[in-house]
Amino acid sequence: MITTLLLVLRARSCWVCFATDEDDRTAEWVRPCRCRGSTKWVHQACLQRWVDEKQRGNSTARVSCPQCNAEYLIVFPKLGPVVYVLDLVDRLISKACPFAAAGIMVGSIYWTAVTYGAVTVMQVVGHKEGLDVMERADPLFLLIGLPTIPVMLILGKMIRWEDYVLRLWRKYSNKLQILNSIFPGQNGHIGIGCPVPRIPAEASPLADHVSATRILCGALVFPTIATIVGKLMFSSVNSNLQRTILGGIAFVAVKGAFKVYFKQQQYQRQAHRKILNFTEAEEA
Repeated sequence: MITTLLLVLRARSCWVCFATDEDDRTAEWVRPCRCRGSTKWVHQACLQRWVDEKQRGNSTARVSCPQCNAEYLIVFPKLGPVVYVLDLVDRLISKACPFAAAGIMVGSIYWTAVTYGAVTVMQVVGHKEGLDVMERADPLFLLIGLPTIPVMLILGKMIRWEDYVLRLWRKYSNKLQILNSIFPGQNGHIGIGCPVPRIPAEASPLADHVSATRILCGALVFPTIATIVGKLMFSSVNSNLQRTILGGIAFVAVKGAFKVYFKQQQYQRQAHRKILNFTEAEEA
């Protein structure tokens, strides 16, 4: 009885498949960590499968015991000289690829910005004039100056001058009664200079990715729009550069005026909203 009990206590049990020595006498056992008791022993094959699941294809990843957190000592057979060199090259390539990809990405963005800057110069100044200017310019100046064109356009687009106009408008709208006479409220609509009963909360201009993409697209399309507006409104001006500058100023001014008016209407509408009483008819 005592002998049988000692054999049961000494019997090894795999903590992965729960098999014992009696279940498989040919299985190879291993004690990989400092655990004792029922988690002391494990089949070599079971532990190999468990380690494969944890490494997820990365054979160099470190794996630790889930109970005592001791790191498993994993050894590999010695490699031949050819396989060792190939393994070393594979590791170097794996470490260098992220930096190479980042460099390619940065280089692509840079040359795209250079190309965009060159096209913008020819569009604003004129095709022949732009080519002459870039041919006479220093190549180093072009490599530095052309990529800054889209950057400056994006930074300029991020200057929200309409918000400053709105703040002044809302601050002095009560004193400027002429606004109500110019933009009176009709048919239930709110006048643009009416006092507000409360200050509504406003979202940040870059609170979502849609605003960021609008800024990016608006900035990059602005030279084309300025050129078109300049040709339509200032066709009498002979200089392409002056015509484009005037077209850009006119577009920004008109667009800003509409944007200020639209935002003020939204602000007034938000400030005058009301929450209705609950009625039994709504529930039915």
